Amino acid sequence: MKKTLSLIAAATFAIAGVTGEAHHAEHPHWGYNGAGAPDHWGDIDPKFRMCKLGVNQSPVDLNRFIDAKLPKLKIYYAGIAFDVINNGHTIKVNTQGRNEVIVDGKKFSLVQFHFHTPSENKINSKQFPMEAHFVHKSDDGEYLVIALMFEKGEENKALQKMLNDVSAKVGESKKLHEMFNPGELFPRKLDYYRFEGSFTTPPCTEGVRWIVLKNPVTASKEQIEKMHKVMGNNNRPVQPLKARVILR
Repeated sequence: MKKTLSLIAAATFAIAGVTGEAHHAEHPHWGYNGAGAPDHWGDIDPKFRMCKLGVNQSPVDLNRFIDAKLPKLKIYYAGIAFDVINNGHTIKVNTQGRNEVIVDGKKFSLVQFHFHTPSENKINSKQFPMEAHFVHKSDDGEYLVIALMFEKGEENKALQKMLNDVSAKVGESKKLHEMFNPGELFPRKLDYYRFEGSFTTPPCTEGVRWIVLKNPVTASKEQIEKMHKVMGNNNRPVQPLKARVILR
């Protein structure tokens, strides 16, 4: 693994998984179309009420910026991507080992990462064909999500290691034949945007630190199409910024 595992750079953007996206299978009645579509999430279950009542919801269109001296993001990934599952809402990769991010002086450990086609967040109204969310959790139960955008271009070698074992069958989990360090997916330059938000899936819990990497990485047209074929359009529409600003 070439990008060994001490990536130090800039960024703070995270969550959407362990309590939200990591538990997709517990609530099969929500989805992205028809009666279970995002506009109805807040009415499906009382536990999902924040999906319609929340004031700091994600995803967003990042377009209201404040220049800030954001510190370099300290990413220490020394573990592996272990297995991959198609849970019916996303392609989710579970991780093992020491994969940590230090933000606001607090350690957040990587729990899993997953994908959306097309991207959920937008940057200056630009939507990308795919977005990955790296979901981290602190020892005291707080969440942070690092969002990574993909654009069409050269084949992504790290992504392909995962795609080789992705199943079209919902609920099927496969151990990766070629495990890799999750940091191999990141761009070399880790400049980022930061804002406060929520899970992008039910229960839409707020209080999530979000970091969106400014620099996208590439994936081939065939790779993105394969991801989309498995997941479909699994992006929640952007939510109002309301009083929030985006730090950059």
